[in-house]
Amino acid sequence: MEESPMPFLATVLAAVLSLSPLQAPTLASLATARGIDIGVALAPARLSETAYKTIVDNEFNLVVPENAMKWDATEPTQNQFRWTDGDAVAAYAQSTGKELYGHTLVWHNQLPSWVSALDATALRAAVLNHITTVATHFKGQVSSWDVVNEAFSDSGGLRRSTPFQDKLGDGYIAEAFQAARAADPGAKLCINDYNIENIGAKSTAVYNLVRDFKAQGVPIDCVGFQAHLILGQVPGDLKANLQRFADLGVDVRITELDIRMATPSDAAKLAQQAADYRSVVTACLAVTRCQGVTTWGVTDKYSWIPDVFPGEGAALLWDENYQPKPAYQAVAEALGGVTPAAPCKAAYSVSSQWNTGFTGTVTLTNTGTTAWSGWELAFAYTAGQTITQSWNSVLVQPGPQTKLTNASWNGTVAPGGTVSLGFNASWSGTNPAPTAFTVNATACTTV
Repeated sequence: MEESPMPFLATVLAAVLSLSPLQAPTLASLATARGIDIGVALAPARLSETAYKTIVDNEFNLVVPENAMKWDATEPTQNQFRWTDGDAVAAYAQSTGKELYGHTLVWHNQLPSWVSALDATALRAAVLNHITTVATHFKGQVSSWDVVNEAFSDSGGLRRSTPFQDKLGDGYIAEAFQAARAADPGAKLCINDYNIENIGAKSTAVYNLVRDFKAQGVPIDCVGFQAHLILGQVPGDLKANLQRFADLGVDVRITELDIRMATPSDAAKLAQQAADYRSVVTACLAVTRCQGVTTWGVTDKYSWIPDVFPGEGAALLWDENYQPKPAYQAVAEALGGVTPAAPCKAAYSVSSQWNTGFTGTVTLTNTGTTAWSGWELAFAYTAGQTITQSWNSVLVQPGPQTKLTNASWNGTVAPGGTVSLGFNASWSGTNPAPTAFTVNATACTTV
């Protein structure tokens, strides 16, 4: 089910007009105007860092504790609960008026060793006690809980190598949800997992569980799609997958979004990352029951990616120096309903023409926000014209599907910068100008 664009456009316009002329709308203001969450995984110790705190203060309307509410943080020793970090996140959310999303009650990682050592009877009691105690402690503060996290294998079956699955069997998930509902009836209860963004075996296993829970009356309210994605690999069926879960009568949300790339980054990778972030946010906005998008961290400086995937990183909206990346602008534009401006402008002209040939020039302007580190210009001649010679460029394909790349000295073009290239070409009959140009496979504005 798709939203009508008119109501949110009016709301977004009002929000933008309420800002001073020099103040751009934040992600939080844009998301709030759309009626969704834009969230971030928060590490409370880093709030002492001014740049970190300023971004979280201004850009997000939801926070989720990155680690502070996991089992090892809240119950490192059996029946000895520790609330310091979790309470710090809750207090921050309350003081700033942000929604607090709880993460996570049952997960096989970051699990104290004493839990794994329990026999089945003691483990079941410990799980129920942990859920009850933690959910009760944060009752009235947490709007939603990831009750069970990463319960499914990538092959589509339930995990068989966790203490919960091995000792308690398939039924532990339903019991966990029932215990969480009893402890905090006001919180929405979610199941959360990775690699379920596309329609496949694993997401279908989760889908079947949710369907069965709804039929059996097990209290489940939402599904979290972690979305730890790889550059250029946003599933084409993401929207359809979100919608099929929503059609079961549950909310859906993107819970741990980051989009990693091979490092170091460059302009082309950052542009692709921006397009990928835009695609994810747009898919969520197209599904009425999608509650929002949460990124798994603020800055590349503290991202978990390089430690787990050596040679990869640069996955978040701000770089290691807290500078917003093109992905930030893409998310803002998606939330604001803004169609992105073309990142390039092409001006084509013919300076001289004779009976069999002509001389032409194309001037390209980088109208994007990042420098080009190399460019490929492509356009099509419709009347059989063929380029025979070029300068200030390398002729890769003479026509009619024409391609030219930068010379060794003019590949870098800063935002706002221009580069001109010339050529001689042959023609016969008519010589219409090309009407469409692309730079690095992205359409340009033609002038």
